[in-house]
Amino acid sequence: MKSLKERILDSAQQDLEEIETALVENLKPYLPLVSHIARYIMFSGGKRIRPLLTVLSARLCGYEGDYDKTLSVVFEYLHAATLLHDDIVDSAEIRRGNPVAHLIWGSPATVLVGDFLFACSSTIVTHTGHIAIIDTLARTHAEMSQGEIEELLHTKDATMEEGQYMEIIKRKTAWLMRAACQAGALLAGAPEHEVEALAQYGYNLGVAFQLVDDLLDYTADRHVLGKATGGDLREGKLTLPLIHALSRASTKDRSYMETIIQHEEIDEKDVDNISKLISKYGGFTYTRRRAEEYINNAKSYLEVFDSSEARCLLEDLANYVLERNM
Repeated sequence: MKSLKERILDSAQQDLEEIETALVENLKPYLPLVSHIARYIMFSGGKRIRPLLTVLSARLCGYEGDYDKTLSVVFEYLHAATLLHDDIVDSAEIRRGNPVAHLIWGSPATVLVGDFLFACSSTIVTHTGHIAIIDTLARTHAEMSQGEIEELLHTKDATMEEGQYMEIIKRKTAWLMRAACQAGALLAGAPEHEVEALAQYGYNLGVAFQLVDDLLDYTADRHVLGKATGGDLREGKLTLPLIHALSRASTKDRSYMETIIQHEEIDEKDVDNISKLISKYGGFTYTRRRAEEYINNAKSYLEVFDSSEARCLLEDLANYVLERNM
């Protein structure tokens, strides 16, 4: 019997192939170095969830044109740009099992290619001539930037509360998935209630996606994850499992966790000890439950649409977000 991931890949195979082609074609006219760095980050294991959301959302709303694949790459370009910039800000060394781009080509070139991908996205969206889609992209870029800044301000901040963290991930991750779905619906000329339903589906899916990332950063097999576990902790990022554990810990355990958080260099033993305390105080269980709540919310917004292959795929994608192991 096929796994959920295999069923999704089978059903979306043609769409995914056309998305891959569009990703390459839209980079061809530019300088070789630009294309090379951009391809390095985009073709090293990305799941293509964001562009697929655009295509499926447009189809769910009855779109029958030929611009959906081109529009969809905007959201993969935006995602790739944020990864390039994030890795520099975080002083990361590995992504998806490979050396990060700035260690190969240097920070200046990597930053500029990230900027290029942002600009390229704007150009593609402008060609739709659709003001609402252009506005969606602009707002999303602003929200994502604010999320990045907020996260930076809370580096190694053991006092950060759950509400503050949720605002960060809603801006950093959820807004992009929301925009991917919303743009597809707008391209299809869908009525306002369908546009909003898909926007909310994407928003809730994005929050759940990040919460599962939070879990995997501590619990995944490092070979499957493609990097050492505890990467967020090493970079000074407090995510929901740890934030929840800190809020429930005894004075002694909280003090110990705060000490590790402030370490200049966090080693595997530190990560292991933090993981044990997170488990002790229910941080993993709580984060998983919150992710499930957001996935259920996401699927509920699809109920305004009639049953179809596109709706089934969007429901399967939501379920996959909870099941994935990388």
